[in-house]
Amino acid sequence: MEELATFEPGLPPAPGEGEHHSLALANSSLALPGGHRVDLLGSPAAANEWLSVRGLAPVETDMREMCASQLRSLREQVRALFASRVAGLPALPAALSAINDALTRVPTAPLLQWDDKDGPYRATPHPTTQVVDHALATLAADAADLLTGPDAERLTACGSTPCNRFLIRNGRRHWCSTRCGDRARAARAYVRRTSNTAQ
Repeated sequence: MEELATFEPGLPPAPGEGEHHSLALANSSLALPGGHRVDLLGSPAAANEWLSVRGLAPVETDMREMCASQLRSLREQVRALFASRVAGLPALPAALSAINDALTRVPTAPLLQWDDKDGPYRATPHPTTQVVDHALATLAADAADLLTGPDAERLTACGSTPCNRFLIRNGRRHWCSTRCGDRARAARAYVRRTSNTAQ
C-alpha cells in the first residue's frame, strides 16, 4: 500500500525544471522507495508556496482547497501528456482539453481599460481572485511550449524504479538525480551478481 509522506524528499530539481515550470509541476508528486509518496501540492498552503517560489503567485495569496485541487488536476493532465510524448502514444483527449482550457481561461493580451481621470490604457487584469487562473494558464502554456519545442525530443521519464519524475535528458543520462542513478546502477549490479551465482 502506498503511504503519503509529509516530509520533503530532499531531491534536487530534475534536469529541465529550471527552464520549464510545467516539468516541475509534473514532478510535484513523487514516488519514493518503500511505497512512500510526497505531494508538494498536497495542501492549499503547500500549493501556494510551490507557486510563490516559482514567481507564479504572491506569497500572501490566500489559497483555498478548490484552487489547490485545480493545480493538482492540471498536474495530472500535464503528466498524462508528458507520458504520451515519452511513450510515443496519442494524447488523451481529456488531457489536451484541460491544457487548452487553462490556456484560454485568462486573457493573454492586455485589454483596453478606461479610467475616468486618465482615459484609455491597456492592462492585463490580474486581481487576486484570478491569481490561480493566471498560474494555471502560465503552466499550461509552458507545457505546450515544451511539448512543441526543441526540448520535446529530450523529454524522458526517470529510468530508476520507483521514481516517477520526468526530465530533459542531457546526453545519455536517463535519471532525474544522482540518487536515482545510483539506485539504478545498484539494482543492475545486484541482478548481475545474483545471475552469476545462480549459474
